[in-house]
Amino acid sequence: MKQATKKIFMILAAAVVVALFAACGNDDAATTGGGAADGAFRVGVSMPTMDLQRWNQDGANLREMLTERGFTVDLQFAANDVPTQVSQLENMIGAGADVLVIAAIDGDALTEVLATAEAQNIPVIAYDRLIMNTSAVTYYATFDNFLVGQMQGEFIRDALDLPNQSGPFYIEFFTGDPGDNNINFFFPGAMSILQPFLDDGTLVSPSGQTDIMAVATLGWSTENAQTRMENLIALNNLVPGGHPLHAVMCSNDSTAQGVTNALLNAGWTAGADFPIITGQDCDIISVRNMIAGTQAMSVFKDTRVLAANVVDMVSAIADGNTVRINNTTDYHNGIRFIPTYLSDPIVATLANYRELLIDGGYYTEAEIYG
Repeated sequence: MKQATKKIFMILAAAVVVALFAACGNDDAATTGGGAADGAFRVGVSMPTMDLQRWNQDGANLREMLTERGFTVDLQFAANDVPTQVSQLENMIGAGADVLVIAAIDGDALTEVLATAEAQNIPVIAYDRLIMNTSAVTYYATFDNFLVGQMQGEFIRDALDLPNQSGPFYIEFFTGDPGDNNINFFFPGAMSILQPFLDDGTLVSPSGQTDIMAVATLGWSTENAQTRMENLIALNNLVPGGHPLHAVMCSNDSTAQGVTNALLNAGWTAGADFPIITGQDCDIISVRNMIAGTQAMSVFKDTRVLAANVVDMVSAIADGNTVRINNTTDYHNGIRFIPTYLSDPIVATLANYRELLIDGGYYTEAEIYG
């Protein structure tokens, strides 16, 4: 009798805990489940935030593809808050994750929690952002991020015909969060193309800000990028009829959108004289800006491809097979070179966005055109 009473009490208590957990969620520190029955191979997927469109897409793609393979998926978004991400990873480890897939908010902030994963022999796949200064990272899956930057630099070079012009052409620079190791590939990739033109005076930065830390944007935030661009406009009179501005090299779409907002508010209008603005991710807003003539290009990183590559990695780990990689020499996380699989980015412009994004099934016409 006592045993039966105790069992009933435990069942009721568990139900109450589940109900309380569901009631205490918020819009971004979110958890979604799915996958196979208890006892299946468990995959913890940690995404940084729901505030940026691309991470929602990455999370959804991973959950869907992993679930189709029969894995149990614990997908969580960390509200761009490092302690939240650490706590979520601790919970995943405690719940018996067999592998962790992590897009880190701060690549240097996960050493301690991942030491626990390493002690329990849980493989860790760094997803699109290299996790630094830990031996716990097993694999890295990303796009060729140096090439992303090169593509942005090459677009500006070719649009302004820099090799055949004396200039000066005026340019400002925006990259992403200092805690995201990817900026150490995006920005140097762009500068590998543009620095020679800065050195010979063909390109000039009105602000003089060309150092990676000077042009970093905390949180990759549209608002932070807009504020900085508004300050640059005010300080250097970067308005129509004022100081010329020919280009703004932005490492991604969220920063590009902030720059665009600031320029439009300062009186710039879409057209041939609107500064060339680069981007990355093909966010819907930025695709609409390309159509409107206020963003010149974006680098398309098909998150479906990246997710599929990661799912293949997870499957190989689960089956005890060799994990496919294609780079072992370029991605050092401060401890060792991390075996990496690189996917290829593609330049998207007004000329090819429909073929890439709509015909390719990435977006519907309704999503692009509203």
